Amino acid sequence: MNNIRPILLAEDDHVDVMTVRRAFKQLNVLNELIVAKNGEEVIGYLDDPQKPLPCLIILDINMPKMNGLECLKILKQRSVYKNIPVFMLSSSREQQDVDSSFARGIAGYILKPIEFDEFLCSIKVLNSHWTVGS
Repeated sequence: MNNIRPILLAEDDHVDVMTVRRAFKQLNVLNELIVAKNGEEVIGYLDDPQKPLPCLIILDINMPKMNGLECLKILKQRSVYKNIPVFMLSSSREQQDVDSSFARGIAGYILKPIEFDEFLCSIKVLNSHWTVGS
């Protein structure tokens, strides 16, 4: 059985999901990437006792149904999930979004840059949370 815990990504933009997958591949991340399209799907995944808890959650702020900030609030209120590191991955440069995210307990805020190499550098800050192959 695989003991490597998955990484849960909440992102509704297919291109951004592909960019994260590409970055993880280039960085030799061995963790399975589970993709949810909104905060409701994140909570649904986490509440399923058949699913392994992720080692890391990455949330986009702007998603349909339940956005990243709403989802983060729920995650940090539930004792079973509150210690899972959560990072925001967003194109929002609004100080209010950054401040709200940190006030609710995120581990970090990563801006979505346009260029892949910039994104790769940004995503490397997560490297203490995943398993890397040789």
